Amino acid sequence: MPVFFGAEIATLRELVFPWLVEMPPISAILQTHNDGLRLGRALETLHPCSEIVIVDRASTDGTLGIAREYGARIVSPRRSSAEILRYAKHDWLLWLLPNEALSEGLEASLYEWHRAATEDLRTISSASARVREETEQGWSIAPLQTRLIPKTWVHWDGMTPAHDSQSTLLQGDLLHFRLP
Repeated sequence: MPVFFGAEIATLRELVFPWLVEMPPISAILQTHNDGLRLGRALETLHPCSEIVIVDRASTDGTLGIAREYGARIVSPRRSSAEILRYAKHDWLLWLLPNEALSEGLEASLYEWHRAATEDLRTISSASARVREETEQGWSIAPLQTRLIPKTWVHWDGMTPAHDSQSTLLQGDLLHFRLP
């Protein structure tokens, strides 16, 4: 059985997993406060993300334990969303609320986004997703929301990125749950 070292490992990785080559990593950002009942559902869908950052605002329930189970990095909050960007290691950020989850279609879209050529990504300012909201009557379609942003983002709508009408549309849905 051959033993691989150094460059041979990288070459083997490229042969076995070609989609991992030149993938721009994504940091997922979630702000929490006593979201233990819903956080696991959100974290379970973040497979396309290379890093999960939980900005916790003094939770007293099981939120932090659940975040640790998923390998999330937990940080203390800053005063504004723009300051929170400093916590992310990667240049692209997926902004998610703790009561949201990615549909399988949106997960697949993010994997495809990973596979896009680096030069193609230089022309993308941000990406949006269709939001489906849970209601008492079932699911309703909400307006598009910009959620995949570069670390240099400066446009905010409260604690979430402001919608960019020029953003690239990702296929799939961002699911916004009403109940835990």
